[in-house]
Amino acid sequence: MDKSNFLKSALITGLISVALGACGGEIGSSNSRLDTVLERGNLICGVNGQLPGFSFVDENGEYSGMDVDICRAVAAALFNDASKVEYRDLSAQERFTALQTGEVDLLSRNTTWTMSRDTSIGMEFAPTTFYDGQGLMVTKASKINKVADLNGKSVCILAGTTNEQNLADRMRKLNVNYQPVVFEDTDAVYAAYEQGRCEGVTSDRSQLIARRAVLANPDDHQVLKAVLSKEPLGPLVANGDSKWFDAVKWITYVLIQAEEFEISSQNVIDYADTEDPRIKRFLGKEGNLGEDMGLPNDFAERVIKQVGNYEEVFTRNIGEPFDLDRGQNKIWTEGGLLYSPPFR
Repeated sequence: MDKSNFLKSALITGLISVALGACGGEIGSSNSRLDTVLERGNLICGVNGQLPGFSFVDENGEYSGMDVDICRAVAAALFNDASKVEYRDLSAQERFTALQTGEVDLLSRNTTWTMSRDTSIGMEFAPTTFYDGQGLMVTKASKINKVADLNGKSVCILAGTTNEQNLADRMRKLNVNYQPVVFEDTDAVYAAYEQGRCEGVTSDRSQLIARRAVLANPDDHQVLKAVLSKEPLGPLVANGDSKWFDAVKWITYVLIQAEEFEISSQNVIDYADTEDPRIKRFLGKEGNLGEDMGLPNDFAERVIKQVGNYEEVFTRNIGEPFDLDRGQNKIWTEGGLLYSPPFR
């Protein structure tokens, strides 16, 4: 390449770099959502708000659930205060637009990781926090015991979810004719089912178990054994901001790695003088893993102290209230699917 062409190439490269920086691209990391959130002083988190065990608002306006605890973990890591979260209740139809437009910083709303959502819709999925599968709930009196028994019957379903497509695919495969009864609101779905407007209701199995528990007569209903799909659920952010994505991703991994290290909110203080180099790095007592991505070095310790490890989050929100076994949601050392890359 001669000198004139080299100069032209350098000029073009420089202009591209400036343009990317102005648009918040990879080179312009100063425009990251992480910086915006830190400057604002609180996290705006999109949640469901109608799903016990995952994100639910009680009569006092208090939020609880696994998805809520993900929001709290991020706030704890960033501000050393898990309460610095503003929650936004979003419907299945609203959730992606709210994230894309910047109305929320983070979506932690029982959302399934799919290829199209990860690519064409422009989402970036953080680690899966709950491995689930779609199921069906029916009344015991209906004598419906398998999917094929729904031939000629109606099924209540929430619009804008993967559940619609999954159910249609399974029914088509089995050559079962059914009538989908679609609603825009989660509460409306279960109200219609309980009123007998449809013979069955479909959603993620964990959601069906949670909602069954709050029906007027839970023992009158059963979740069928059939699993219609894979539903990996977890938090997500908008595409194109690796700095913010990295922060959310590794904060989420803290919950899993803490359980593997057997560090909990109850014993984390006992590791103050640990000599284990892996745990020293993990808790920010040596090295600069946190600083390298714009977080305090003790971000993991903050999360564990204020939110706990994955086992604690699961047990208090799902395990004990609904007597739900962890199954696939055990860490890998116990035969489950939860696995964190190393903190090094």
